[in-house]
Amino acid sequence: MSRCRTLSVALALGLASGSAAAAQQPRAFTADDALAVQTLSVDDLSPDGRWAAITIRTHRDRLDVDHFRFGDPTYVTPSLERFEVIDTRTGEATALFDDRVQVDAVSFSPDGSRLAWFRTVGERRVLEVWDSGSGAVNEVALDTPLEIASTSGLEWRPDGEGWLLQLREEGWADEARAAFAEMTEGPIVVHDGSEPFLDWDRVRNLGDLAVPALVGVDGSVRTLLPEGGWGGFTFTADGGALTAVGEKPLKTVYEGSDGTEWRLLHLDLASGDTTQLVEPSTDRVRADFSPDGTRWAWADDGDLFVRALGDDEPVNLTEGDRGPVSASDTTAVRYSLMRWSPDGERLLASSQRGWHLVDAESGAARLVLPMDDEAREEGPRMNVVGWDPEGDRLAIATSARDRWARGLAWLDLASGALQSVRSDANLYSSWTLSDDGSTLVYRMSDGDRPDELWAADAGLTAPRALTDLNPWIDEVALTRSELVEYLDVDGERQYGILYYPVDYVEGQRYPLVAEVYEEFFDNGFNHRMNLVASQGWFGFRPSVDLEEGFPGEAWMKGVTTGINTLIDRGLVDGRRLGIHGTSYGGYAVNLIVTQTDRFAAAINISGKVNIISFLGDSEKITTRNYRAAESGQDRIGATLWEQPQKYLAHTAVLAADRIDTPLLLLTGEGDWNVPATNQREMYYALRRLGKDVVWVNYMRAGHGAGRAGTEEDFHDHWSRILDWYRTHFDEAIADDDAVVSNE
Repeated sequence: MSRCRTLSVALALGLASGSAAAAQQPRAFTADDALAVQTLSVDDLSPDGRWAAITIRTHRDRLDVDHFRFGDPTYVTPSLERFEVIDTRTGEATALFDDRVQVDAVSFSPDGSRLAWFRTVGERRVLEVWDSGSGAVNEVALDTPLEIASTSGLEWRPDGEGWLLQLREEGWADEARAAFAEMTEGPIVVHDGSEPFLDWDRVRNLGDLAVPALVGVDGSVRTLLPEGGWGGFTFTADGGALTAVGEKPLKTVYEGSDGTEWRLLHLDLASGDTTQLVEPSTDRVRADFSPDGTRWAWADDGDLFVRALGDDEPVNLTEGDRGPVSASDTTAVRYSLMRWSPDGERLLASSQRGWHLVDAESGAARLVLPMDDEAREEGPRMNVVGWDPEGDRLAIATSARDRWARGLAWLDLASGALQSVRSDANLYSSWTLSDDGSTLVYRMSDGDRPDELWAADAGLTAPRALTDLNPWIDEVALTRSELVEYLDVDGERQYGILYYPVDYVEGQRYPLVAEVYEEFFDNGFNHRMNLVASQGWFGFRPSVDLEEGFPGEAWMKGVTTGINTLIDRGLVDGRRLGIHGTSYGGYAVNLIVTQTDRFAAAINISGKVNIISFLGDSEKITTRNYRAAESGQDRIGATLWEQPQKYLAHTAVLAADRIDTPLLLLTGEGDWNVPATNQREMYYALRRLGKDVVWVNYMRAGHGAGRAGTEEDFHDHWSRILDWYRTHFDEAIADDDAVVSNE
């Protein structure tokens, strides 16, 4: 364990603006830099706000995954991190280990004096505890031969004398490995449609089996329930009882949720008695418990319900308030549950009218933040960060919809006044309010640099930087971002993020590379766009409006008009346009180049080209591809047999003869999401048609191609992408010059 003092804001600013830095010409951002940039996560904040537990990682730390073991319940994906505790008052950081480690389920004790977590050591997980007084880290040796489940959470007992966690039965690992080996090695694998589960569902379900147990600080172990799928654990405030949600898969289903049986149990920890609070049913249990653990609430078909542990039936709190939304809107009011108040006496709920406080006993509802259709569509996005301890105010993260104005506001629940305490162009995330309301910690970036961790009081006065993770980045030329507004072909307002070339000179036109997916709005450090900008090109992330049943039209309607806006501004050379995307974005790229030849080069990274064969391509994720097409991201909105023409229209390989854009296909052989075999169809089709196509399959990589492989793959991935664009941009200029000379 080592200690270091984080840089103060003044020192950080001094380093950024010092004479030595000013005298040195910034160098270009490289693939090595992309691997080295450190990012952080806030894992937990002590109840008094004194300590923040954080993990710090780089992209390099997440390489070398064995993608071929996806679906193996015994495999834990490696991800090494620096693990630190920071004193939010002084900024002093304590590194809990000298080396990078893999930790999860990080949690402070109820009094904030200790921090517990699981650490992966080889194929085992160990329970460890840091004591803030002594600074010591100790392993808790469990008095059982059972191993800690890789899926286990870690809940402190209310008295701080132990934890609730989940264990694996003896023999579980052998059974799970054998099931995976059977599916991947054979020697003979039989898939029988009469069985209740798809075979990969059967293997996946093994990963959900575990045994809930109470563990004392001395390592003593008491198992509570038989092996099964358990979650949603909630202690009562006195620690005398526990509730648990049971989940039992029944069969593989392609729509709806009747393939799983749910129940809710109550365990009296003194007597050991178990009571069924909700009998087994295929209706999913969605139980949001009050802070004292004695009541739970849920929303169903627009109503709010509350039930106490001793009650036989729930109380419908909103039954008497389901009338019309307003005089002009005669649809019935529908309530959604947001969260309990700290005292457990009220519920925060939302409806078409706005946000309400609902009395958990009487059901009396009071509108505390009115929101009509215009406010919901045009007003700022708002997400609750937390209550103050007295329950009189709500901390709310805010973000304008038409500009980069982001920050924090407090909602006074008595008056309904919404007071903004910060709103600016910086990018904020991971807002965390301590239980006592004294401290806010959050991540902040200027929108172009990597995040740092900050702390302040509840009013955000005297904010202080707690980290300076990437001081070397001051020596690197980074892109700057701009929010761009434009209209798509249908006249709908869209937004995109423009990233400037690092050598930008006003009045000159530059090549542009568009990265497509769905919608983009917030900026933030992006290594992909920095690599593009380092080449002297614009990067652009345009938004599109995807319509169910006709998603393939959206990218033509939105991407091209967004680029036209930039050309009209005199920024972009329309002869040198590139486009790429990953996964769903790669699918979009392949569809868009069947509809236009205006791009000089295109790249599909791990994106499907045949939505029909894709339905059964990704066997390890079972029914996901069917659901995605019929009711999810792919937005076809029907089954293959109901609307086959829509599947044909969204299968790019069927229009391969229309593609005149040079196309680079990048895949990972271990991709369990979009198998390389799907893109292989496009390579063979374009080669057969005599088109300009290159297919690169990274044999050690997964979803994301070279970015999800080894360090060597990562470098090759980006070298090929940038070379592909550079080569075809040069060819576009040469072809244009040849046309001019011939004229």
